[in-house]
Amino acid sequence: MPIIGYAPGGWDLFHVGHLNVLRHAKQHCDYLVAGVVDDAMLEQAKGRLPIIPALERAEIVSHIDFVDEVFIESQPDKLETWRRRPFDVFFKGDDWKGTPKGHELEARFAAVGVEVVYFPYTVHTSSTSLRRALTLLEPVLHEVTGS
Repeated sequence: MPIIGYAPGGWDLFHVGHLNVLRHAKQHCDYLVAGVVDDAMLEQAKGRLPIIPALERAEIVSHIDFVDEVFIESQPDKLETWRRRPFDVFFKGDDWKGTPKGHELEARFAAVGVEVVYFPYTVHTSSTSLRRALTLLEPVLHEVTGS
């Protein structure tokens, strides 16, 4: 029986850290589903809309060799996501490992037979730092392009 893995993310401003998460996830399963968090959920979680809309982010992620399927998440409960798109392994960043939220996630998934596997983040690259750099460049780009 093939092992189905699920790797959720915003995948906004796709970068090497995102690629690494998907690469590592695929090494731990036979079939990888990449969850793409929709715009409303990202705005709720981050306090701002993503730069790239959900359907475009899903299109980008669907073309990554490690990804077998894309599922757009439209609600925050990961157990409900599992009910809508079942999987055997759930991949999460290691910033949750050992935290109350991580323990709760592990317990809820253990009750339905899903293993939680943690991966380290790529520290030197993040969508937040890319967004910050773009914000700093915005006045310069405006001056150069005149728009």
